[in-house]
Amino acid sequence: GSRVRVKSLEEQIASEKANVVSLQAALEKCLNSSTQGNVNISKLVDEINSSNKYIQQLVNAKNKSDSLNMVLTNNLTRSLSREEMTDVDVKVLKGVVYVSLSDNMLYKSGSYEIADKAGTTLSKIAKIIKDYNGYDVLIEGNTDNVPIATTNIRNNWDLSALRASSVVQSLQNNYGIDPKRLTAGGRGEYNPIAGNDSPDGKARNRRTQIIITPKLDQFMELIGKAPEATKQ
Repeated sequence: GSRVRVKSLEEQIASEKANVVSLQAALEKCLNSSTQGNVNISKLVDEINSSNKYIQQLVNAKNKSDSLNMVLTNNLTRSLSREEMTDVDVKVLKGVVYVSLSDNMLYKSGSYEIADKAGTTLSKIAKIIKDYNGYDVLIEGNTDNVPIATTNIRNNWDLSALRASSVVQSLQNNYGIDPKRLTAGGRGEYNPIAGNDSPDGKARNRRTQIIITPKLDQFMELIGKAPEATKQ
């Protein structure tokens, strides 16, 4: 997914920097050896220059992504009222924007149906998502560890997936977001952010995350163009 691709971009930068260090060590060895010809030295200098240029391209791409995420996050938080922000948490982690919504605000009690009171908040978030059409959107449902008591829902896996699907369909049908940009997923009770041994912890774990990720095709294309490393 996109989160993995962002990590790959960061790892590629680190890998390429390590390659430059290796090339520079090889160049120094050549310069200190009278048996090495000018051809090897020239080739190593070219490779170092090529790698440094590639690193700069990767860094520029990452900086662009970081800047877009900052603007997106600011627009989201500015559009929501102080009261709404008590049920919404917006943050950026590893190049990805996370909008966490409390189940208390978002759904009818014990159900996966969207609550009427969630409409205003969802519409504001949907408007920002619609404005930033270069981003993909993963809706991820999460629960606490209390078994579901509703007979028509088998377990927390189903509940989390159904809730995520409800949000996806609302974004598509009520707010006109292109469904090709949307993915629904459920993580059940297995992605907690707090302990389930208190009511507050359970409430924090019962959440739905809207995960907004830049379409990183151009970054992946860059990674595919990495200079070939020469064996030293």
